[in-house]
Amino acid sequence: MTNNTVGSTARVLGAGLRALLVLTLVCGVAYPLAVTGAAQALFHDRANGSEIKDAHGRVVGSSLIGQRYDLPPKDGEEAPAPDLRWFQPRPSNGLGTNSVNTQYALLLSGATNRSGDNEELIRWVKDARAAVVKDNTTATYEVNPADVPPDAVTSSGSGLDPHISPAHAKLQVHRVADRNGLDVRKVRTLVADHTTGRLLGFLGEPRVNVLELNTALRELTEHS
Repeated sequence: MTNNTVGSTARVLGAGLRALLVLTLVCGVAYPLAVTGAAQALFHDRANGSEIKDAHGRVVGSSLIGQRYDLPPKDGEEAPAPDLRWFQPRPSNGLGTNSVNTQYALLLSGATNRSGDNEELIRWVKDARAAVVKDNTTATYEVNPADVPPDAVTSSGSGLDPHISPAHAKLQVHRVADRNGLDVRKVRTLVADHTTGRLLGFLGEPRVNVLELNTALRELTEHS
């Protein structure tokens, strides 16, 4: 009786170990390798993080996660000032501070979770609009507050949006051209070339990827 019990237990343990080994090989080795291989073959760019490279082949970031373009913070400064040589993304505390062609440093991700009639949010939007008008007004171009688009003064739900609207990008053209000593028409063409339309012609909204645009801007300034 004891021998039968021991034999049955051994068979059960043996079957369990064999099942564990097979499932480990199938689910832990074969399946991940198959999925990785298919992703690399069919979606190589996306599988590797949708990397954006500059003209020298260096990875400058991902097209899926936004970046900030700020000046080095000064002593006692509560928040770094934006580097106005570059196109600026949507306002957000979720984007890591960095300059062009450096890796981003993620701080947090999330929305303000404030209602549309929240007094603090209204003040933020008004302050942001005033800053946009001030920063983008040049000696030859004055920004009309009514022309400031919503995405220039509000963050996205995730706080990591890599895109801005074409209207937001066009609003910055004169300032970027002025700060970099470029012809306004060249910068305006740069924005047009990096504007993506609606998917299939009707899904989503036209958008501009800020990192891709600033990477192209850097190349333009290097050859000007």
